[in-house]
Amino acid sequence: MSFAHASVLSFESRRAAEMAELIRRNGGEPLVAPALIEVPLEQNQAALDFASRLYAGEFDAVVFQTGTGARLLQRAIAARDPEERFFEALRSVATVCRGPKPAAVLREWQVPVSVLVPEPATWREVLAAMETRLEKSLAVQEYGRANRELIEGFTRQGKTVSSIPVYRWKLPEDTSLLAQALDDLLAGKFQVTLFTTGVQIEHFLEFAAGRGERDRALAAFNGMFVASIGPDCSQSLRASGVAPAYEPSHPKMGILVREAALKFSELNSV
Repeated sequence: MSFAHASVLSFESRRAAEMAELIRRNGGEPLVAPALIEVPLEQNQAALDFASRLYAGEFDAVVFQTGTGARLLQRAIAARDPEERFFEALRSVATVCRGPKPAAVLREWQVPVSVLVPEPATWREVLAAMETRLEKSLAVQEYGRANRELIEGFTRQGKTVSSIPVYRWKLPEDTSLLAQALDDLLAGKFQVTLFTTGVQIEHFLEFAAGRGERDRALAAFNGMFVASIGPDCSQSLRASGVAPAYEPSHPKMGILVREAALKFSELNSV
């Protein structure tokens, strides 16, 4: 069971080549048009201020939301402080990892993981994992932008939160693939779209709006099979006006492609 040579659109950025290969292996014809890039914050004073407060014992726990973000945070701090000082300070507080990727980074640093948030590792699972914990003063490594729902949820739990930005999202400098994706989308050339983060739909619709084609792009998405990698991504899709048809059993890219191909095949064999 596969995509049966259907044209499949993806906006994956960091793992674009891998996504294209996964789509091909599952019988699809891919167009991968990256819709965002991660831009590290230059002269990240917020990261340095966080480190100073961490050394002073002001935090009970640090929440790491992404592996990339954890590494960028460490690099920003390493511009001023020896890396072992940062790692040693982390060993003195509780560490919370939103899924396996930040946990893998902490293991490299030989920093114990106090709380490993289970799949699908959205902000909801983070809140549930911390609900009965005694830590009250939290530092939260952000990614792209602050997660308002997470911060408000921690506040309702009686916790104080300090957000640490480490990078921001923006459109790629070269938008030629996005332009091709928009043209092909409006021409009805795609049967499937795969989303791996909600930011992709926001950025692509922003790009389409710049060409006066936002409404037509939305209509095109809602006329095809759209698969979302997980609940947070689906929430962003619905907020943008796109109804996802499928979420995989686990929020992993390979599983998303494989199961979406199976579901697409089932729907088209009826």
